[in-house]
Amino acid sequence: MYYEEKKKNKERLIMYCLMVVIITLLLVLILRTEVGNTNTITEYNAQKVNFDENAQTEKPKNTSSSNNIADSVKAIVGISKLKQSGSSVFVNRAEQKLGLGSGVIITENGYILTNQHVSGNKYSTCYVTLDDGNTYEGNVVWSDGNIDLAIVKINKNNLSYLELGDSDAIHLAEEVYAIGNPLGLEFQKTVTKGIISAMNRTIKIEDENQNVYMEDLIQTDATINEGNSGGALINSDGQLIGINSVKISNAEGIGFAVPINIVKPIINKLMSEGKFDEAWLGIYGYDKEAIPYLDSNLEIENGIYVAQIVPDGPLANLDIKEGDIITQIDDTKISKMNDLKKYIYNKMPNDKVVLYVERNGRQLTLEVTLANKVA
Repeated sequence: MYYEEKKKNKERLIMYCLMVVIITLLLVLILRTEVGNTNTITEYNAQKVNFDENAQTEKPKNTSSSNNIADSVKAIVGISKLKQSGSSVFVNRAEQKLGLGSGVIITENGYILTNQHVSGNKYSTCYVTLDDGNTYEGNVVWSDGNIDLAIVKINKNNLSYLELGDSDAIHLAEEVYAIGNPLGLEFQKTVTKGIISAMNRTIKIEDENQNVYMEDLIQTDATINEGNSGGALINSDGQLIGINSVKISNAEGIGFAVPINIVKPIINKLMSEGKFDEAWLGIYGYDKEAIPYLDSNLEIENGIYVAQIVPDGPLANLDIKEGDIITQIDDTKISKMNDLKKYIYNKMPNDKVVLYVERNGRQLTLEVTLANKVA
């Protein structure tokens, strides 16, 4: 009995040992399989990293805006009302004493867009300094003091110029760059970066004891200083969308540019015909945004407020009065003075247009023959 029991215990021990051996072998096999898999994954990852690094050695083409901006700088010029001698024009308050400002080449054959207060009035002479340092006499072939823009022509071809953008397509917070010559030519082609802070701004400026209202402006926080006037406001594609005109002197980061679209009809005619005969309606008017400056009790929903009728102009003998609202010209409804100007710029002297006018709830229709604006 004892012998049989001992024999059974011995058999159980042998079975137990065999089970331990089998389990151990299975564990070893499992561990070896896992280690093998781990080595495979590690090797794959290493190959993947090496592949990515090799791919990065062939860098993609630079598609950033920096190249566009750098190229745009070549089209910025310095403009002075007085001819300079020597290589330097840096004097105290140079931008005021010498009438220094900036301009933008807009065609390869020497048309330059700037502010009127930089270049002077139509038919006047200014001096244009190009990227290569050479200075040329410029003739002001067109100007409009109400929007503070002018076009200057120099006798030079094959110039770098800026492509015109679409100022009607800009949007709030869009990235923009201002380029100009702040404080004189020693700081020429200074580039500052900002965003479009607002659109269709109307501001009041006191000029020679008169209040001047500038309308439909682009507001930007790109730094603009004296001397930047007439310089470029461009988008990230290097396209010209505005001409820098004025900044708020008692605030930081508030500057304004005149949108480019208003002068496109003039540029197109200069390019196609070599001249621009300006049609003229003969009124001064304001957008509804300017009305609070004029009369806090007056409100208009749409149209242009007629502030003044030029005595010898096309409207002088027609039934239109100060305080009337022009809502439409021909088939085009208007709500901004610049819209009216742009429409007229597309016309020729002696063309006829039809104005739709509101007066105290009444609707008037006037046919007008546009005059030739000679100055």
